[in-house]
Amino acid sequence: MACAPRYQNKVVIVTGGTRGIGRGIVKTFVQNGSKVVFCAPQTEMSAGQSLESVLNKEGPGSCKFVSCDMREEEDIKQLINVTVESFGQIDCLVNNVGWHPPHKTTDETSGEEFKDLLNLNLISFFLASKYALPYLRKTQGNIINLSSLVASIGQKDAAPYVATKGAITAMTKAMAVDESRYQVRVNCISPSNIMTPLWEELAANTEDTAATIKGGEDAQLIGRMGTEAESGLAALFLAADATFCTGIDLFLSGGAELNYGFKSQIPSLKK
Repeated sequence: MACAPRYQNKVVIVTGGTRGIGRGIVKTFVQNGSKVVFCAPQTEMSAGQSLESVLNKEGPGSCKFVSCDMREEEDIKQLINVTVESFGQIDCLVNNVGWHPPHKTTDETSGEEFKDLLNLNLISFFLASKYALPYLRKTQGNIINLSSLVASIGQKDAAPYVATKGAITAMTKAMAVDESRYQVRVNCISPSNIMTPLWEELAANTEDTAATIKGGEDAQLIGRMGTEAESGLAALFLAADATFCTGIDLFLSGGAELNYGFKSQIPSLKK
């Protein structure tokens, strides 16, 4: 017997919803009866419309794709307006959009590159939350921010990316404090290695793609990477089930943060 949908008729916004973790979240909420508005830039229009068509046929919920550049404040306002005009309310905002640049040292990274990443990975989360909150307060809804495990453990040659994710985790806690007076919950998810198109692209730019992927798998105690579907289920848990949780950072990590391992970056002095 099929289980009843767990987020029936709730209105959910998912940013960066055409690929990877965002796509997994969109699918999971539609499969659980939600009305999902998801967005991506104009360059992802074809992928967005295709996903919309497929998921609307499968149900039991529905979805609507909106072209949106999350680096532009006016686009973010329009995303919120389209959602409210279409469905009359907002119950959950999933701030997922983001990018991991190729690994570069601090010396090789320009200030402009860092500022651009902050705009996409962090400021978009703040602005989407700012404009969604008046509606979330009415429904006593919730915000889910996608952070990263590296916000807690660091990552080699990725200081700007790690900084944006650390700020997301901190902002989540601060917003949870502020919005508790309105019974709006604010939580975040910190994935480790999730097999997504972006992960595949980054691996393809290394000297040995297969070895890089194997290393990514071996970083988890469970011995594999997480999936888009598991990412969706984590978000659904925070939205539908974790009603006494606010300000938490849910590690979706397969145990990647646990135990000692060989990590020394110091060149050997032995000859």
